[in-house]
Amino acid sequence: MLDRADVLRTPESRFRDLARLGYPFAPHYLEIDGVRVHYVDEGPRDASETILCLHGEPAWSFLYRKMIPTLVQAGYRVVAPDFIGFGRSDKLAHMRDYSHGLHTRTLTTLVNALDLESMTMVVQ
Repeated sequence: MLDRADVLRTPESRFRDLARLGYPFAPHYLEIDGVRVHYVDEGPRDASETILCLHGEPAWSFLYRKMIPTLVQAGYRVVAPDFIGFGRSDKLAHMRDYSHGLHTRTLTTLVNALDLESMTMVVQ
């Protein structure tokens, strides 16, 4: 677990106009090893399939704002996390703390915590 001083959090006030920009989704958060990870979770929880939307660098879940409503309307559950360091997720103060392993563990933890099965991944 990281020291709290090594974790930076963007104030919620920075995100207050997102609905006006076409991103009306309620924020959801999962705490992983002292770091808050944001994700969008829209559509029926009992959908037969989940679409997991993963952004690239330097994007965040905002990238999928136009796709999410269309996929939900088609009956899918759509989950779009912000990787650590991006969007509404916490940022780490030191570049040395970022790694492929960090993002792999974060994604695995999120998928398990949300009990996601029968997924199709959309990756930027």
